[in-house]
Amino acid sequence: MILIVDDDAGIRLSLRLLLTRNGYDVAMASNPKEAIDFIRSATPRLVLLDMNFSRATTGDEGLTLLKQIKVFHPQLPVILMTAWGSIPLAVEGIHAGAFDFITKPWDNASLLQRVNVALELNQPEVEREEKKAKFDRSFIIGRSPALLNILTTIERIAATDAPVLIMGENGTGKELIAEAIHRNSHRRGGPMVKVNLGGISSSLFESEMFGHKKGAFTGAVADREGRFAMADGGTIFLDEIGELDFNCQVKLLRVLQEHTYEMLGDSRPRRTDVRVVCATNADLPSMVNAHTFREDLFYRINLITVTLPPLRERKEDIPLLVDHIVDRHCSITGSQRPEITPAAMNYLMSLPYPGNIRELKNFVERTLLVSPESTLDLRDFQAQYTGAPITVRMSASSTLESKEKESIETAIAQSGGNLTRAASLLGISRQALYRRIEKYGINL
Repeated sequence: MILIVDDDAGIRLSLRLLLTRNGYDVAMASNPKEAIDFIRSATPRLVLLDMNFSRATTGDEGLTLLKQIKVFHPQLPVILMTAWGSIPLAVEGIHAGAFDFITKPWDNASLLQRVNVALELNQPEVEREEKKAKFDRSFIIGRSPALLNILTTIERIAATDAPVLIMGENGTGKELIAEAIHRNSHRRGGPMVKVNLGGISSSLFESEMFGHKKGAFTGAVADREGRFAMADGGTIFLDEIGELDFNCQVKLLRVLQEHTYEMLGDSRPRRTDVRVVCATNADLPSMVNAHTFREDLFYRINLITVTLPPLRERKEDIPLLVDHIVDRHCSITGSQRPEITPAAMNYLMSLPYPGNIRELKNFVERTLLVSPESTLDLRDFQAQYTGAPITVRMSASSTLESKEKESIETAIAQSGGNLTRAASLLGISRQALYRRIEKYGINL
């Protein structure tokens, strides 16, 4: 049962028609009192709640009702309905416990998708077990408790269309987790399009993401399909979303909110049917507080958040990862698989790996190439290890930007001016490092 709460009879009837045609049972309430009376006597599985019950209010009634609903049923999912210009009000509702929000006028397909996600994520465990298909995790290496907890979360959410935000340091395997979500979703037969937002300038953002028509700008000699069109029916993976220019964030928010976009040079709206998975190594909540990342976009992309631990916090997985790296290397090169001595493996498990799994992979492969022996001992790996964790002394008065600048200067110094190596030490892309060097005016 879905409860619709809206003072506009036309909206209530439109929503009821849409939902009943798609197989849902629906109840309706025109004001907060009717809604509370219904919730006291019955427990709906979902509430669609309008934020404004009279044209004179600014959403206070909606927020008050949301809080009352959460007192009676803390786990009951509530989807807020608000106008585009009132999105800050919806964000306030998210803080108060709302599951999601949609804007009026809504897109039917988008609304149904959000309703389905809310119901699937909040269905009883028995129903979930009955529907659950076998989860493919064959390409994810590890058995540490931290990793297994993440896989449990992914197994639960993969079959839904819920947007997912994957957070973690560079090299922790965020792209692999995104692939696991796609492979285990109902969209696995569709495309998975990967976009590194850190490598797209603000001037090219719309053309890259939404495409352009021939003649839309100087140099547009032919029509070009954008990434959202390429990903239609599948998954779009937006990596390094913390690097997205602030002015581009609202353009991304609109397409995620409305599921429509316009190609450059063409005013015709185009629909997009994609599942959105984002990733970042940035501290987005801190960026929201610093007003460098939009709060409404943050809540749109992180309905589900998966935080990957750095390799130093799951060292029991290192032997499995090393075996996998060695097997894959030998399969590609056709070389004989060497034995790695216990002393060498203990050494590999003792290192800090600021670059995480990516650094471990490069380190092991470099050693295999330089020391093609039948047995690799401690000295073979020690001879190839060049990494060192970056340590920066911070005073209590240091700002976030001063810490970042100092870390970059330290990395550049430790790498002897090699920016590729410096970026690896910092756990960011080379493009992201260039932008920060320019931002802070660092002399090379």
